[in-house]
Amino acid sequence: MSTRIAGIKTPDSALAKAATDYIRDIESDLLYHHSRRVFLFGALSGERKQLAYNPELLYIGAMFHDLGLVEGYCTDNERFEVDGANAAAEFLKPYGFSDDDIEQVWLSIALHATPGIPHHLRPTVALVTAGVEMDSLGIGYETFSDVQREAVVHAHPRGEGFKECVLCAFADGTRHRPDTAFANVMSDVLVEKDPGFRPTNFVEILRKSPWAS
Repeated sequence: MSTRIAGIKTPDSALAKAATDYIRDIESDLLYHHSRRVFLFGALSGERKQLAYNPELLYIGAMFHDLGLVEGYCTDNERFEVDGANAAAEFLKPYGFSDDDIEQVWLSIALHATPGIPHHLRPTVALVTAGVEMDSLGIGYETFSDVQREAVVHAHPRGEGFKECVLCAFADGTRHRPDTAFANVMSDVLVEKDPGFRPTNFVEILRKSPWAS
């Protein structure tokens, strides 16, 4: 039986239930509740903007968006977003979704930490990022009513110290592969959380390239 939170119906298909169980078993409470809030805030954004989106695809994108931070699902050489996107694509394949649908979910996860691009793409991609930006950074905070925010957080609590705890989760999932932090938000995280980290500098790479000029 589906539930409504802040007026948003949580998908209750076999796929959605399987995804919920899958993520609930392997992610921490911190990341699980964050992912559910990302879906809800993303869906609320979609409703407000009158976007036609597929709730199941949005749900999968939201639920899997941080899976690449979890031990056993993070590689040594890919960005965490790509690891999560790859896991979601594999999860979706047995359910008969089209390549286009799977690609939308893949992009929604792979681009969710790359500001400035997702909002120009299709609703699944744009709304996962909108949910992430709202729950992580408070972007668009005032566009949600007090009632909506309180309903979402009541259903899926942020808990004490969410901001610092989620930064630790980002750092823990990235510090073993520091090269993947190049030119993305994880570089800022590692500068803050890993004293031995030295960020790669784009300007230095360009200037030291083998080209003569």
